[in-house]
Amino acid sequence: MKILMIASEAEPFAKTGGLADVVGALPRALARLGHAVDVVIPRYRGVTAGERAGRVVVPLDGSPRAADIFTVRDRGVRTVFVDHPGYYDREHLYGTGGEDYADNPARFTLLVRVALEWAASTGDRYDVVHAHDWQAGLAPVLLDRAFRGSPAFGRTATVLTIHNLAYQGLADRAWLGRLGLGAELMHVDALEYWGRISFLKGGIAFSRVITTVSPRYAQEIQTPEYGFGFDGILRHRAADLVGILNGIDYDQWDPARDPHLPVAYDAEHLEAKHALKRLVCETFGLEAPEPAGRPLVAMISRLVDQKGFDLVTQIADELPRLDASFVLLGTGEPRYEALWRGLAARHPGRIGARIGFDEALAHRIEGGADLFLMPSRFEPCGLNQMYSLRYGTVPVVRATGGLYDTVQNVDSATGRGTGFTFDAYSADALLAALRRALETYRNRPAWRRIQAAGMRQDFSWEASARQYAAAYERATIGTGDLPGGPGGPERERDGIR
Repeated sequence: MKILMIASEAEPFAKTGGLADVVGALPRALARLGHAVDVVIPRYRGVTAGERAGRVVVPLDGSPRAADIFTVRDRGVRTVFVDHPGYYDREHLYGTGGEDYADNPARFTLLVRVALEWAASTGDRYDVVHAHDWQAGLAPVLLDRAFRGSPAFGRTATVLTIHNLAYQGLADRAWLGRLGLGAELMHVDALEYWGRISFLKGGIAFSRVITTVSPRYAQEIQTPEYGFGFDGILRHRAADLVGILNGIDYDQWDPARDPHLPVAYDAEHLEAKHALKRLVCETFGLEAPEPAGRPLVAMISRLVDQKGFDLVTQIADELPRLDASFVLLGTGEPRYEALWRGLAARHPGRIGARIGFDEALAHRIEGGADLFLMPSRFEPCGLNQMYSLRYGTVPVVRATGGLYDTVQNVDSATGRGTGFTFDAYSADALLAALRRALETYRNRPAWRRIQAAGMRQDFSWEASARQYAAAYERATIGTGDLPGGPGGPERERDGIR
């Protein structure tokens, strides 16, 4: 199949989170299956890859906007960069100071319009347009309203992937006219959401197939607890909603060949982890570990409520009392950054914190830690727990979303499992799971079995790519009319919302 992907970030060019990992790895896996994939992303500040391949002019906000096109091919995938310095030559991708850029609706509408105009100009016929998250949510809408007559898109199917439903691309209704969209889209069956417009809702309403990044999360987002107000429309589209677990890139995350690790190891040579543990402890100024001494617990995360840091705050005074050392790498809300700086200052031999992000250090932490803590309130998929399993670093997670799908709770009777999970979103449940893991750590043969079981898990992208290919095939059946848009039977507004 010929596939056009549109996204706001992709490894190795621009990244703020897991979205970039997916958009970087999935196209390469699809290419290995024989599909042809073009990926379109903005050319942000600092991106130097690609050769200039033309210019596209589109109407936006009352005037024509020109964007230069740069392209590069690597491992069977063509990446296309949309270069418009006024929108993309900025310090950050989405906003600054905790606030989104006010013109984000225009920035990502430009991305989508230019991507579709460029694709239409190539002379290729695309089988699928695959939009990722709210930033590309207008792609299915514009295909239906502005590009359906194009030879490139005459029978093109549309697929939308929701990476995190919490981000919905909300904007004032006045943006409709500024973006060149008709007033009829201010409708409960289209973009309208409680008097505003939502790019993500438009993508959900107009896509043939909707995917999200784990089977469990596909179920959860149809409930009020996890639906962020979209559970009604997602229940309405339940027949078209598919959960496909993200893969991980074993070219980048494999302790046997990780270039960031000074010592390689595998499931048969786990003793090498101790050298990495010593390195991590030295990096964070912690006490030198004994071979079978105090375990090292790691967190690599955005410091936000979603990741469970409100629970961690509640047990902060208990952490130094546990027979463990702790390291944290991440950045996020100032209150959580201050919490971890304070813990590290009060307990310098036992707790270390690095506020910021360092890719090489993240790999070394995964290699050197004994346990990895992810007490997420919700987790669409999660990648670090899969990295941890590969690195023999036993995860302690809340059983939600992709964490539920990837970590098998250790059975106290049989010892079988790959990690330690808890169900209730409470500090007591978190602390109990952590204590259970630390107690099990003292049983070295049992711990080795848990490590080995986790390292045998296969979360490679090949299986995920085959499921995406099946979703594309499903989407191409009956592509004459898209499912969304006003004009059909009126449904109850609260249900759709």
